[in-house]
Amino acid sequence: MIARWRWLFHQITKRLWFRASLFSLLGIATALLAVVFNDFIPASLPARIGADAVDKILGIIASSMLAVTTFSLSTMVTAYGAASTGVTPRATTLVMEDTTTQNALATFIGSFLFSLVGIIALSTGAYGTQGRVLLFAVTIAVVILIVYTLLRWIDHLSRLGRVGETIDRVETAAILAIEHRVQWPFLGGVAYPADLRLPASAQPVMCPCTGYIQHVDVSALGLITETHNIRIYVDVVPGSFVHQDMPLAYCVPMNSGPLEAPEAIAEKIMATLSIGVRRTFEHDPRFGLSVLSEIASRALSPAVNDPGTAIDVIGRGVRTLTAWGKSRLPVRDIEPACEQVYIRGLEVDDLFDDFFAPISRDGAGLIEVNLRLLKALITLAGINPERFRGACARQADLLLKRSDALLVLQEEKDRLVELSRTL
Repeated sequence: MIARWRWLFHQITKRLWFRASLFSLLGIATALLAVVFNDFIPASLPARIGADAVDKILGIIASSMLAVTTFSLSTMVTAYGAASTGVTPRATTLVMEDTTTQNALATFIGSFLFSLVGIIALSTGAYGTQGRVLLFAVTIAVVILIVYTLLRWIDHLSRLGRVGETIDRVETAAILAIEHRVQWPFLGGVAYPADLRLPASAQPVMCPCTGYIQHVDVSALGLITETHNIRIYVDVVPGSFVHQDMPLAYCVPMNSGPLEAPEAIAEKIMATLSIGVRRTFEHDPRFGLSVLSEIASRALSPAVNDPGTAIDVIGRGVRTLTAWGKSRLPVRDIEPACEQVYIRGLEVDDLFDDFFAPISRDGAGLIEVNLRLLKALITLAGINPERFRGACARQADLLLKRSDALLVLQEEKDRLVELSRTL
């Protein structure tokens, strides 16, 4: 399980300003390297390679990169708007975290600052005759990098913000989250007892704010249990909506006595729970499935009327849930320090409700959508009968009830009933 500091660092690295700042610092440092290595360049070399041309090249880079950066930013904003209106606002986060876009912008900004610092240093005479040689060589390398980035950026612009590309990103994020949960069914802790009855000595840890659980640092919770000789029962998982004064966890002392320093322990436990204003994809498989379902529901709305996209999303949902039913990843053992941390797991019925229920509701009046949903349920029941058959049968029963209320032709209703008998 990922520690909280690593999770926070990973969140920072996905921000646009992080890569842009790194490339900018790299560009400034590269431009100043020629000053440091000035004495290592032979005095006769500048005249032979024409290093005096570096002034004009840097001027061209400075003027062009500023324009390209401005154009790229406007294109990004347009792509974000297209993803928000054409797919779902919940998918915009994934578009904003696109590494190709971030690398392109970071390269353009870094190249601009590199040329700007180079021009300033040249005008002050800091490089000298020999320093121009190294600056010229680095400038040629920067030009090659810019050309390569521009070619990739132009190709990437043809797909950025498009419906299919955005759905691909949502599907990939959902599968990664499911595969992570398959490896860590209880996030590194122990399964929450189904028939748990907390003793009178249990102390609740109350939520100080309202939002969504984004990450749970189970390793840190394990250290708390060892330090204070307690058990911790966590009632929330990533994706849970919490509100102020809601109990998030319970501390139970291992001995029969009262809990010592409950306020200090509660403060430590709260430090392991990351609460934000919105759900995230990384450790919340249900959110990825909900977003996929939301995309299909929007496609089925009267304003869009695109059942083909909904049918495409149903296939992606089958592929995503297959990762839960037929994953080849090994299930990792409980972390040794977390044997007294109890975490709730995912329920198959919840996963199926998140994905199938909205699509079945909004597509109940379309025979092609109903048929595709039934075939998807039959496929999943065959992939893992032990885990999926009950949930598939329940969703099929709800689908038949909804379609019976909205379909007009009795032949279509009979066709669905006949197909559902496979389950």
